[in-house]
Amino acid sequence: MSLDTLEIVLALVIAVVLHELGHGAAAWALGDTTAKRAGRLTLNPLKHVDPVGSILLPLVLAVGQLASFGRVVFLYGWAKPVPVNPLELRYKGVQ
Repeated sequence: MSLDTLEIVLALVIAVVLHELGHGAAAWALGDTTAKRAGRLTLNPLKHVDPVGSILLPLVLAVGQLASFGRVVFLYGWAKPVPVNPLELRYKGVQ
């Protein structure tokens, strides 16, 4: 694995973790404690990993593209969604 690949993977992990943390922080700021109670207000990437969307699908896509094209052209995936309970929001108009 080249240094460029490692840099891209590291950047993607950081971006996904900050993105999901942002969802939880926004809900927390509006009064929802669900993400906090679930331990999802963290920078730990393992708390945000979805087995299918973060590992299996990107791996299958990468292997398939390497076998077909000799390089990875496109990857797709997702993180585990941060839980939000709209009933806990202080501002009931925001949902």
